[in-house]
Amino acid sequence: MGDVIVVFRITPDDMIHFEKLKHELEKLKPQRLEEEPLAFGIKAWKFTIIIPDAEGTLPAMEEKLAKISGVQNAETVEISRSL
Repeated sequence: MGDVIVVFRITPDDMIHFEKLKHELEKLKPQRLEEEPLAFGIKAWKFTIIIPDAEGTLPAMEEKLAKISGVQNAETVEISRSL
């Protein structure tokens, strides 16, 4: 087994605490964290991380992200195998 690169879209509860949410996400040491405009001034975070390609690691990461204060939704948008 190897590793996989996973991109999550993290939607905040509100835009007031958008930057605070960024600091919470940075604690998980993502490979990349970028703003993604959605609509009408609403933004989400694209959170890219490398995790082991093992059973249960992806759902565990989604759950960990969803439990962060200020997160409305954490969804997987892309998965690719790491070289």
